[in-house]
Amino acid sequence: MSNPQADRVRDIAKLRGRSARTKRGQFLVEGPQAVREALKAHLVKPVLDAVYITEAAYDRHEDIVELLEQVHGTPTPEPGRRVFMRVVTDEVLAAMADAVTPQGIIAVSFMVDSSLDILWGENAMNPRLVAVLSRVQDPGNAGTILRVADAAGADLVVLTKGSVDVYNPKTVRSTAGSIFHLPIVQGIELEDFAEDAKAQGTTVLAADGYGSVDVQQLVSHAAALRAGVEAQKPAGVKGSFDLSKPTMWLFGNEAQGLNAEEKAAASMRVAVPVYGSAESLNVGTAAAVCLYASAMAQRG
Repeated sequence: MSNPQADRVRDIAKLRGRSARTKRGQFLVEGPQAVREALKAHLVKPVLDAVYITEAAYDRHEDIVELLEQVHGTPTPEPGRRVFMRVVTDEVLAAMADAVTPQGIIAVSFMVDSSLDILWGENAMNPRLVAVLSRVQDPGNAGTILRVADAAGADLVVLTKGSVDVYNPKTVRSTAGSIFHLPIVQGIELEDFAEDAKAQGTTVLAADGYGSVDVQQLVSHAAALRAGVEAQKPAGVKGSFDLSKPTMWLFGNEAQGLNAEEKAAASMRVAVPVYGSAESLNVGTAAAVCLYASAMAQRG
């Protein structure tokens, strides 16, 4: 494909906007790493609609070419359709892409949202570690938290109403392919969801710089419980909480943090300790500390 004004090119470029994504149920996947993970995911369960690659990228990424050969012509999630592939010029790719500097390959994927119905009950997911983005609006932060949640082995990522669209191209790029690795639920009402989680035995923790207990105290307390050592419970810990048990973390808006209602939905407010002179931590960095604390406690 060499015409950047072609109808197909224009249609793909429209996926940079939320209205087109919502209408078609598709989104852009840009760059070698993200497309690589999309191709792998498609071989497990169909997600892709099309892939476009430049000659230079085709010559550069042998592993992606092998995946393309396996995926080419396979069914898409839409009945009667097969995965479409074309080699395109740099100009065509640039006309499709959202990134300022495209990296030679773009895929069009169907949305991969999950349903709350899969979470609790017999033969359900029953997640042990959940990350909730509550009104997180920066695409980069949202993508980073999703990627961290994937790396920490979280079972689920949830975005509340008022959060960024997880299929925003910048968010997708920031996940580096992790968007295809774990279930994602969007548009939930936090209060109801938190109550459901508590009813299932999950402790809900709010990441809050002014929390009455900090992450290090929770880690030390969990280690003492695991070792069978008698240790004084941190003053801010409620009940018999153990960080190694099923936990849901709430992460708030970049500028405002968690509001009063969101904090009230949690069982405890937990701070990430700042040992140096920094005024605060970026929400993505705080999420990494919190999620890894839980992940390591759960793994002993």
